[in-house]
Amino acid sequence: MGVLGQSIKRREDPRLITGEAKYIADIELPGMLHAAILRSPFAHAKISSINTEQAKQLPGVVAVFTGADFQEIPALPCAWQAGGVKNNVNTPRVLEIDQVRHTGAGIAVVVAQDRYTAEDALALIQVEYEPLPVIVDAEKATQAGAPQLYENAPNNVAFDWSCGDEAGTDQALQAAEVVVKQRLLNQRLIPTPIEPRGAVGHYSAATEEYTLWLTSQAPHVHRLVMAAFVLGIPEHKIRCISPQIGGGFGAKIFMYPEYPLVLALSKKLSQPVKWIETRRENYVATTHGRDHITDITVGAKRDGTITAFKVHTYANLGAALSTAAPGVPTTLYGRLLSGPYKFPHIYCNVQGVYTNTAMVDAYRGAGRPEATYAVERTVDLVAYELNMDPAEIRRKNFIPPDAFPYAPADDLMAGLKYDSGNYAPALDKALEMVNYQELRQEQAQARQKGKYIGIGFSSYIEACGLAPSAWIGVGGQGWGAGLWESANVRMHLTGKVVVTTGSQSHGQGHETTLAQLVADELGIAVDDVIVQHSDTLGTPFGYGTYGSRSAAVGGAAVYRSVQRIKEKAKRLAAHMLEANPEDLVYQDGKVFVRGVPAKTKSIQELAAAVALGYSLPEGMEPFFDETAYFDPPNCTYPFGTHICVVEVDANTGKTKIIRYVAVDDVGNVINPMIVDGQIHGGIAQGAAQALYEGAVYDDNGQLLSGSLMDYAVPTAAMLPSYETARTVTPTPTNPMGIKGVGETGTIASTPAVANAVLDALKPFGVTHLDMPLTAEKVWRAMQSKTNGGQS
Repeated sequence: MGVLGQSIKRREDPRLITGEAKYIADIELPGMLHAAILRSPFAHAKISSINTEQAKQLPGVVAVFTGADFQEIPALPCAWQAGGVKNNVNTPRVLEIDQVRHTGAGIAVVVAQDRYTAEDALALIQVEYEPLPVIVDAEKATQAGAPQLYENAPNNVAFDWSCGDEAGTDQALQAAEVVVKQRLLNQRLIPTPIEPRGAVGHYSAATEEYTLWLTSQAPHVHRLVMAAFVLGIPEHKIRCISPQIGGGFGAKIFMYPEYPLVLALSKKLSQPVKWIETRRENYVATTHGRDHITDITVGAKRDGTITAFKVHTYANLGAALSTAAPGVPTTLYGRLLSGPYKFPHIYCNVQGVYTNTAMVDAYRGAGRPEATYAVERTVDLVAYELNMDPAEIRRKNFIPPDAFPYAPADDLMAGLKYDSGNYAPALDKALEMVNYQELRQEQAQARQKGKYIGIGFSSYIEACGLAPSAWIGVGGQGWGAGLWESANVRMHLTGKVVVTTGSQSHGQGHETTLAQLVADELGIAVDDVIVQHSDTLGTPFGYGTYGSRSAAVGGAAVYRSVQRIKEKAKRLAAHMLEANPEDLVYQDGKVFVRGVPAKTKSIQELAAAVALGYSLPEGMEPFFDETAYFDPPNCTYPFGTHICVVEVDANTGKTKIIRYVAVDDVGNVINPMIVDGQIHGGIAQGAAQALYEGAVYDDNGQLLSGSLMDYAVPTAAMLPSYETARTVTPTPTNPMGIKGVGETGTIASTPAVANAVLDALKPFGVTHLDMPLTAEKVWRAMQSKTNGGQS
């Protein structure tokens, strides 16, 4: 009873920590074969010939195929194109046929009795390439004379998209008392889930049905896309199952070539086929994130009021468009550039650019971290220019609480409004927790002793649980479907409840939080609720888990289903108690006559009665079994303030995070422990971008950071203990008042850490450095200023 808001331990964890959870690599089927994919070592080349004869002769090899064997399978679709503009669309095939455009593009597949034989046979395939010029920099790719990847994308531009008012913003910049300009690089990141991708495909000739086990954050979407746009078969002929997933961070949302490939292989060979990605493949063939080159111009008054914000961004999309790639640097980025501030004029232009690199798509936060970084670095740059306290300039520009619902300037949100917000209390609480005034005094004293402490701020908002479908869809922001969510709730004769959801858990704790939501509403024990997901055969259609939507959208669908059960229970109880339904109250798992609590029926009694169906009101169907769909009227808008405190070693440039304070407002909270865990993980990933991580290509398109030896994912020892707190501003968008939380930490932490490092470098006159702020980069900046510009 009363379990909502309680820190109940995650019911998923026992199977994870005991090794009983089954991941894609654990799946074994009778007669299963294993696939390995030959990938191009060139970033840009024509394929002159492929000779597979030696590979076919290797004992244990069953078959070898090239792209020519799958010409009938069309290129994969791009489901989210930039809204309102022409998109020059180019997407990957299951195997490339005559040209490759990034290292790691698949060109042939070996199927063998075991994985090791399949991998060995790859070395026996002989390929002749004709290398072509390579371009990896998004800005340079748009310039005259740059190598062209596609005929239908002049200057390698996939789209040219804008939002806001350019003329009004330019006029406001001309009138501004202070104008600051800065180029910001938001470097490319590699998601690096602990489990790489994988798939097992099985085709049954007897039923002409496919079953696909895959590492998916959205199995229903994968089924829909494959059926309708790739294989061209009825949707009910494919079953997609997403087993235990070892992290996704956005990279497991998308349709990849290997998924339809294993199904096609199974059909050709009449046996199940399994493919498991290596870590090297994960780095070159799975989507990357971020990779923006951004020029900002900001205008302000001398009192710190920001009057205009203009942004131009080159968004590197890689060698082809991934499933949702164009939506990330447009809708999820440009439309969020007001942040929590009342900027009166805003304009953003984004050019999506093809380069000879891996595809770029959503990575935890997806556009919102890039927008927040641009906004929060800009606010700090203005504070530096005006010699203002960074906390006070934020407070001065906050949207006031009486302005909600608030429409950012120049129709930035294309008709949507921030539904709610109260930003100053989160800032105040963070300042109090960090003891700000005393901390500034300590900073000044430390500088006199040659110690460089920095204090960095990030006040953020995000839009999550993207909705409504009419806004996000083809006629609006360009997403090629809806974004509602579904749930079914059944209460059995025994009183046990089964919840099936279209949301898909891959570490977030859905099985616990949704059970808490149902148990609290029905007034039953949490242990009496089972949550099922991840199998398209047994769950209602849903759009999956990403964009911090599961609780706010999927949870609302569950809530609706439960309310229908409660209403039906009241009608049945009225029949059994011979009372007027209007006089009945549902409370703590019981239905009773208002004012006569002794005249009651428990929900368990009612579940048994409705399941038996012996005596039901006229027109009532047996069983408590309700399905609901929820299409929110708006996004939800979490917000907060994070403060990071660092110390930079003057001798080495190494940065140590001393303290990290996070005050977030995610509305009402189902499980505080799970919310804290989400925030902790998000902060770790955001801080990693600020200090350590970065994918690096050389001029030949070779990924230099192609392994965990070269790509610096931080260890726990490199991160601090986090201090978290919350304010509570419920959203009116869903009946529970819940907002998303899965991405807040990542969105807020990157600029907080970066701003802290640059605050530490203030005595050296360093105003900006691009991430990652490695020890070498920071040391060189300090030495350059110390030695009069000579590093």
